[in-house]
Amino acid sequence: MERIIKLSIVLVVLCLSIMPVNAAGETFNLSTLITAQNVHYENCTKVFNTDHVSLFYLTLAAINANRFTVDEIQSKSGYILFTAVNKKFLAMVSNVNTNQGMVRITPADNNYYFQPGIVLNIFKYIELNLSKKPETIF
Repeated sequence: MERIIKLSIVLVVLCLSIMPVNAAGETFNLSTLITAQNVHYENCTKVFNTDHVSLFYLTLAAINANRFTVDEIQSKSGYILFTAVNKKFLAMVSNVNTNQGMVRITPADNNYYFQPGIVLNIFKYIELNLSKKPETIF
């Protein structure tokens, strides 16, 4: 009897240790980030606490860091056309006010069925590097 109780306790602990833990504030796990699904427009737009010029360069760096292909850059109007997973995306950087900028990453064909990790990885890169300002190199 004692042996059965020990075995059942070990099985319960093993099951609890294998179960995925959802961190606070994160709603996506790895499988949902890389699986194509319908993505809401609200998840494609984010406001950051930095000026739009710095945000444009951070967005460009994030696209490059994720090894996506940059197809076209228009710095004056603030858009970047890039290809990720054989799908074209348009990243628009706009000014909200003097201290805030907004990034909007939408598919170029308006088909919102794609991997949400494409957009979320770019936003995460920008958040992590927000304190680093771009500097001019002569």
